[in-house]
Amino acid sequence: MANLVNLESVSKSYGVRPLLDGVSLGVAAGQRIGVVGLNGGGKTTLLEVLSGLAEPDSGRVSHVGGLRMAVVTQRTELPDGSSVGEVVLERYGAEHEWAADARVRSIVDGLGITAIGLDTPTANLSGGERRRVSLAAALTGELDLIVLDEPTNHLDVEGVQWLADHLLTRRIAVVVVTHDRWFLDTVATLTWEVANGRVEQYEGGYADWIFARAERARLAATAEEKRQNLARKELAWLRRGPQARSSKPRYRIEAAEALIADVPPPRDSVELQAFAKRRLGKTVLELEDTTYQVGERTLLDHVTWRIGPGDRIGLVGVNGSGKTSLLKLLGGDVEGSTGRRIEGKTVALAHLRQELDDLPGDLRVLQAIEQVAGRVVFGKQEMTASQLGEKLGFPQARQWTPVADLSGGERRRLQLCRLLMAEPNVLLLDEPTNDLDIDTLQQLEDLLDGWPGTMVVVSHDRYLVERVCDTIVALFGDGRITHLPGGIEEYLNRRALAKEPAAATAPTAAKAEAKKSAADLRAAQKDLGRLERKLDQLHAKEEKLHGALLAAATDPAKLMELNAELKGVQGEIEDVESRWLETSELLE
Repeated sequence: MANLVNLESVSKSYGVRPLLDGVSLGVAAGQRIGVVGLNGGGKTTLLEVLSGLAEPDSGRVSHVGGLRMAVVTQRTELPDGSSVGEVVLERYGAEHEWAADARVRSIVDGLGITAIGLDTPTANLSGGERRRVSLAAALTGELDLIVLDEPTNHLDVEGVQWLADHLLTRRIAVVVVTHDRWFLDTVATLTWEVANGRVEQYEGGYADWIFARAERARLAATAEEKRQNLARKELAWLRRGPQARSSKPRYRIEAAEALIADVPPPRDSVELQAFAKRRLGKTVLELEDTTYQVGERTLLDHVTWRIGPGDRIGLVGVNGSGKTSLLKLLGGDVEGSTGRRIEGKTVALAHLRQELDDLPGDLRVLQAIEQVAGRVVFGKQEMTASQLGEKLGFPQARQWTPVADLSGGERRRLQLCRLLMAEPNVLLLDEPTNDLDIDTLQQLEDLLDGWPGTMVVVSHDRYLVERVCDTIVALFGDGRITHLPGGIEEYLNRRALAKEPAAATAPTAAKAEAKKSAADLRAAQKDLGRLERKLDQLHAKEEKLHGALLAAATDPAKLMELNAELKGVQGEIEDVESRWLETSELLE
């Protein structure tokens, strides 16, 4: 089948720096591609060239005839004088037409368009609301391909899951730039890494890409450098977590576990908590019998919440549930109408807000960081201002850029650097992953892994919350703060149950269970074992053939015979792996 889009030897530069240099690739029907790379490395440029929004400097971009494509960029432009309904539902003449379409109803509800209001003028929307309206308008169309640039920004955890499920159900081709690693792993069947003008392709999503990076590092690094490699640390976390993160053939899982055998756990929670107690004492932050209202809405209703030394808390809830307001309440920026806020005497609090704090525009980046402190200690790790800046996305050359010339994302990273340089022992982080690429995210998580203090994190980035937090709490709109022992999965399950009457969900669950009879499961389990044994045999045979090829290096006839046999074995391996995946998915 012909590709929907082809790029042939495409180059594109801005100034003297080539962002794309002789790139050739294609997008096939139904393919779901995640695009990753450093900020400023060419991801958005690739999307713009691929979708026809920008012309290449050289090379050729071709689209199949009649291609139905939608593009949602970070530059959201909505028609002047329009309402939300006119933009999202422009293809429908009357309300009963779209209301009768289950897919469109799902989009309107899933992206929170109903909550925004169909009659709301687009001129009155916030930046996040405009992005959601633009995304909804694109998804309501009949499509072969959708191109998305950071679609999960401004979506809550529930919205991110809805979008992933929707794209999987639609079976359309997707090309998406995102730093949301859970979304990448769930949606992508192929990963493109944009770096140094080239685009490297990897089968699978985020976990597969991390495996490939870690393997490259293993081959290139010394033993000590390997231990310190962040890709291997991330892979270790992925493998030690819920098995649902990966459904790979057994040989692949064994290879990953061998690669991370000597990697320590991300953090020693007991040691960090003990250290935090010594720094903070017993009292850190407490809300006692607190009521807090925004307008006529009650966010907290006589709530008592005690946050102790070393607590690492993730705070989740739908957009508008009051997460940012709760952080402001904890930080002392606002007061409740009843109750009181208690702060420990030794608390040194830092609050990363979504709004940008004032930064010294007359200084350069490194000077702005050193203005706070020259060195900082994170647990057992000591760093200079320059080293911290490098970890959070400011390489040496960029550290001499005037603060006034920084982009919005860079200013946010500088704000985070300055907060951390003050060596706080309590961190309140409101969407810290906004405008961070995956490499910088890994560096931030590595810092937070060894950070010995109390932390409350609001983020739609599921990987970050699950990685750096030990406890999850939620705001469900009932005036309480609800502890979730089951984490984000429990939060999503509760939200789903709240949307569906219990009577409607019970028969659905019963039907799903009925499909998997005990006999079917036993048969699938037997098949899985047989396929795994077959894979072991085939890999052993493949290894023998590689050895035979080396031994026959001077015999051309024998080489041809062995090479043909090797190709046959490798084809058989691919077939068995495919059947293994199908069987394992049935068991799940």
